Amino acid sequence: MMFTPRFTIENARIGWIGTGVMGLPMCGHLMARGHAATVYTRTASKAQPLVDRGAVRVDSPQAVAEAADVLFTIVGFPGDVREVYFGDHGLLAGMAPGTVVVDMTTSQPALAREIAEAAATQGVAAIDAPVSGGDVGAQNGALSIMVGGDRTAFDFIMPLFEAMGKNIVYQGPAGSGQHAKMCNQVVIAGVMIGVCESLLYGYRAGLDLETMLESIRKGAAQCWALDNLAPRMLKRDFDPGFFIDHFIKDMGIALDEARRMNLALPGLALVHQLYLAARAQGHGRDGTQALLLALERLSSNPPESCTTR
Repeated sequence: MMFTPRFTIENARIGWIGTGVMGLPMCGHLMARGHAATVYTRTASKAQPLVDRGAVRVDSPQAVAEAADVLFTIVGFPGDVREVYFGDHGLLAGMAPGTVVVDMTTSQPALAREIAEAAATQGVAAIDAPVSGGDVGAQNGALSIMVGGDRTAFDFIMPLFEAMGKNIVYQGPAGSGQHAKMCNQVVIAGVMIGVCESLLYGYRAGLDLETMLESIRKGAAQCWALDNLAPRMLKRDFDPGFFIDHFIKDMGIALDEARRMNLALPGLALVHQLYLAARAQGHGRDGTQALLLALERLSSNPPESCTTR
């Protein structure tokens, strides 16, 4: 299918489904550029800040699709994605030929391909575009966006991506954006256990942890997690920029894909198990930095171990 838009990008009407920690500011950036927005969320209060700025809230994904030229989704789990797209009053039932649908949820590559195939039969271009950068990146419009799907549609709506991200890279056909995000999550899994174990080691060694971080974050260990999450850990701030529940989901998808490709990823499997332990301890709705709490328990440290001496 050759994508032929029915709208101009400057006047594109935006549809948005999913106004959580990430989705709320992302949609806000598009509205700030003058795009009219129609939104749907299961919890009305989560969309209220956008409604206060002029967005229209409707009662189904289909109603969003009927009012939008480019429709974005960023929800929790693959099952949520499937329901939003294919369920009763789903958005594919409301999309007109010449429109674009963009799923920014971290989801299954096979589901992204299924959505693209179904959309194509309706003359709709589909893009999978998961993001990285957490709540800070979403708030600052500085996300990394990994894109798969219709290349012509991607090029056409690039100005919309540029409102939300700073590093926007086309990866290939449908599902490729999701595969790239899995690569991202494999790296983050290894980094997170490294950051947490570094803090535990530094504490037991008697170091001032802020002073230690001042040194290592400027050397070969420098990374986003050291800059953004380690300071939160020292303050015992485990509020979510990205939920442990969602990270467990992402790692599970990556491990499923690895099995399908006959790959052994033992490091990822280990971190996945540690995060399952953190969830079992009641931290599923905390941020990914709460891995520190599970590792503290393994070392028999009290909960305040990495902040007070």
